[in-house]
Amino acid sequence: MDIVTLLPFIVLIGAMFLMTRSAKKKQQQAANMRNQMQPGTGVRTIGGMYATVKEVNTDTVLLEAAPGVHLVFAKNAIGAVLEDEEYNRIVHGTGDDLEVDSPVVPDDASSLTETDEPADASDDSRIDLGKKDEAAQADAADTEPKKTDGESDAK
Repeated sequence: MDIVTLLPFIVLIGAMFLMTRSAKKKQQQAANMRNQMQPGTGVRTIGGMYATVKEVNTDTVLLEAAPGVHLVFAKNAIGAVLEDEEYNRIVHGTGDDLEVDSPVVPDDASSLTETDEPADASDDSRIDLGKKDEAAQADAADTEPKKTDGESDAK
């Protein structure tokens, strides 16, 4: 066999080896992260829920999502173990990047106060959407010059 015909197979096997190696490395890092969980640390589940670890067992973790709300999750369901600063910033809203005096912008009319006036509903001005009513179309048809049988469009 010629080396040129074996070259694509060698490249394919090498690529598969590298992909499986990187995937295995990521799985090992995730397992180490889950094994380092201790009671009191903040975690994020793969579903996006933030909670505090209360108890760690061999295959499960007891999480406290809110005061008095305890949930049992599989260890594989833990997406990330968070540092205390990051957990407090996300869950409790504490941190340097939080603006305290940020203005509240209303997104609908339900936030209008008594002094605010709603838009005038009696305004009868019409918006032209490019559509003509039947009377305007009839007037336009009457103003066009009518052609007789002997006339043609070309002049």
